[in-house]
Amino acid sequence: MMSPDPFRPVLPADFRWSAATSGFQVEGSRTADGRGRSIWDDFLEAPGAIKDGSTADPSCDSYRRTEDDVALLAGLGLDRYRFSIQWARIQPEGKGPANTIALDHYSRFVDALLAAGVTPFPTLFHWEMPSAVEASGGWLSRDTAERFAEYTALVAERLGDRVKHWYTLNEPAMTTLQGYAVGTLAPGKQLLFEALPSVHHQLLAHARAVQVLRASGGVQLGLPNNHTRVLPLHDTTEDQQAAGIYDLIHNRIFSEPLLAGNYPDLESLGLPAMPVQDGDLAAIAGSIDFYGINFYNPTTVTAAAAGSPIPFDIVPTPGAPVTDFGPEWPIMPSALRDFLIELHAAHPQLPPVIIGENGAAFAEPARAGYVQDDDRIEYLSGHISAIAEAISAGVPVQEYTVWSLLDNWEWAEGYTQRFGLVHVDFDTGTRTPKASYHWYRELIARLRGTGSASRF
Repeated sequence: MMSPDPFRPVLPADFRWSAATSGFQVEGSRTADGRGRSIWDDFLEAPGAIKDGSTADPSCDSYRRTEDDVALLAGLGLDRYRFSIQWARIQPEGKGPANTIALDHYSRFVDALLAAGVTPFPTLFHWEMPSAVEASGGWLSRDTAERFAEYTALVAERLGDRVKHWYTLNEPAMTTLQGYAVGTLAPGKQLLFEALPSVHHQLLAHARAVQVLRASGGVQLGLPNNHTRVLPLHDTTEDQQAAGIYDLIHNRIFSEPLLAGNYPDLESLGLPAMPVQDGDLAAIAGSIDFYGINFYNPTTVTAAAAGSPIPFDIVPTPGAPVTDFGPEWPIMPSALRDFLIELHAAHPQLPPVIIGENGAAFAEPARAGYVQDDDRIEYLSGHISAIAEAISAGVPVQEYTVWSLLDNWEWAEGYTQRFGLVHVDFDTGTRTPKASYHWYRELIARLRGTGSASRF
C-alpha cells in the first residue's frame, strides 16, 4: 500500500467531532425552577456593560427547547456534545443541598442525548458563578476551590452513572484576564496583576473536582484552556520581551502547572508568586486525562509606552483578515497549527488533545430563512486543516469542537455576534440550520465513512 503523502495532512479514522454551547448563553429562563443569581446576572445590570442592553433571556430558550437542540445534534452526526451545567441552578446560594428540579432537568437532557447516540460532555463551570460565592471572595479565595468540589459532588452523584466525560472549568485565562484583571467580563474587577491568585485557585478547583469525578467513575477529565499564539509586532528585543510576558500570563501560567507541575518564573518579571500550598502542584499536575484547547486567533503584541501599568499592548495582526469582532479577532489558521506543534515540542509527553472550542462570528440578519455563511465554512475548514497538519507532525489531537451549535447571547456583546451553525431568531426561538451546519454534517459523514485515516 502506498504511504500517505506527507505533504497532504490526514485525520485519524477514530477522530471525534463535537459542537458546544454554554448554559447561561443559551438556556434563558434565568429565574425558572429556583435558579439562583450568578455573577452574570449582576454584571449585565451595570449600565453599558452589555453592548445592546440585552439580558440573556430568553436567548435560545434551550432550557425549554431541549428536544429541538438534541434533534439538531443528532442531525449533525456528532460523537459528543459539549454543554454546561449552571452552578447557580444546582446550588442557588453556592452551598448547601442540590436543587433537585435542576438536577432532574439535566438528567433528562443527558438521557435524551444518549438516546440520540450523542455522548454528553458537560462543563461544570462556564464562567457562571453564584453571586454568593463571588461575594465570599470568588476565585480570589482558596475556599472557592472547596465550594466547587462540593458542587461537583452533587452533580456527579446524580449524573455520574451515565456521564463519564467531563470538562471542569472553561477558559480560566479569560476569567483571570478579563473577569478579574481588566473587568470586561463578570465579575468586572480591575485588579491587573493582583488578579493572578485567581489562576491558582481555579486550577486547584479543577484538581479538587477531578478527585470527585474520578471517585464517581469519570474516565476522561480535563479543562479547556483558552490559548493563543503570541506574535511580536516587530522583530525587536522590546517586542520579543513583551510577547514573552503576554505568552506567560495568557498561556504558560495555565499550561505548565498542568503539563509540567510548576508555574513559570513569575517573580523574575516582578509578578506576584502564586499562593501555592503543599500538595497543590502535585494535585494539579496529575489531574488531566486530556489537554483541552479553545483556540480562536493569534494575538499580536508590542512593547507598551513607558509608564504603562502593563508592559505590552495588544495590536492588530498585520495582513490578517478578521471576524465580525474586528481587529482583535484575526483569522490565521496556521497559528493554531504552529501553537499545537510548539506546545508538543515543549511537552513531548503531551496527553491527548481535545479542541474544546473553535469558531467565528460574522454579521448575519436577525431573521433569516437560510444563511449562506461561506465565511464561517472557510474559517472552520482552514482550522480543521491546520489540526490535520499538526497531527501529521505528531501532535495527539483526538477531537474537534465547533463553537457554537447555536447563535447565542455572546456575553458582553449581547446578541450582536453570531457564532452558530444554526441561526436563531431571538424573538421567536426559531432555529434554522445554516450552510455551515450542512457542510459540517457532510464533512463528518465523509471522513467517518472512509473507515481509515482520511485526507482532509
